[in-house]
Amino acid sequence: MMAVTPAERILLGLGISDPKDIDVEAIAWSRGAVVECRPLDRCDATIVGSARRAVITVNSCGSPERRRFSVGHELGHWHHHRGRILFCAAADVENPHDGALNPERHADAFASDLILPNYLLHPRLRKIRRVTLAAAREIAEEYQASLTATLIKIVQSDQFPLIVVCHSKTKRRWFRRAAVVPGWWFPLEQLDRESFAADMLLNGAAEQTWPRKIGAEAWFGFRNCDRYEVEEQSFMLRGDEVLTVLNIPANGLG
Repeated sequence: MMAVTPAERILLGLGISDPKDIDVEAIAWSRGAVVECRPLDRCDATIVGSARRAVITVNSCGSPERRRFSVGHELGHWHHHRGRILFCAAADVENPHDGALNPERHADAFASDLILPNYLLHPRLRKIRRVTLAAAREIAEEYQASLTATLIKIVQSDQFPLIVVCHSKTKRRWFRRAAVVPGWWFPLEQLDRESFAADMLLNGAAEQTWPRKIGAEAWFGFRNCDRYEVEEQSFMLRGDEVLTVLNIPANGLG
């Protein structure tokens, strides 16, 4: 059984048992923080506070999911870095690229646990036979979360043999691998032009409606990887990046 995180402890203390009841502004108020929403030029969110009270300002120009995550992110700072004045740029919020020791990632983890708490999400995932973008989007809508944040949480649940990987046109930006998937499944630095992801990113191909099989050598470089096939499904992110969900075959799990 996974340990209860600080964000989940707050939700449990408030008696929240349904994702529709996760009102981040009300939760912020219960923690002594008031949320304001207005246009911001140089950052996505700020928090200014003392030892007991804080004001969180969120960029009104962002999507509802982005604003929601930003409030959770600032509450993460309120939990970990209370008493400081912080200005979080767009690259600081919901950014899986930076390392785990980065303080911004601590705030992101708190937001993820607040919006997609494991004690609600894991039972929901047990109802899914396989992970597709359609299934992940349905969950993202239920939890009012971004598709990227939802997929990362699904990978971290370790209920499916998945890898989620993000590429730009020139390199791999970041990836997350379920613990059940052996470490030799390490995505290549650059997109293979035979991959469906490359077709989307470089040629403007339409998003796949269902995962399709492709030789593992298009995504990995370990010895004898050409003996395997993986299932790939991708979608475009802002900033000319593509995010891919890779289902690893059962015979490749060691």
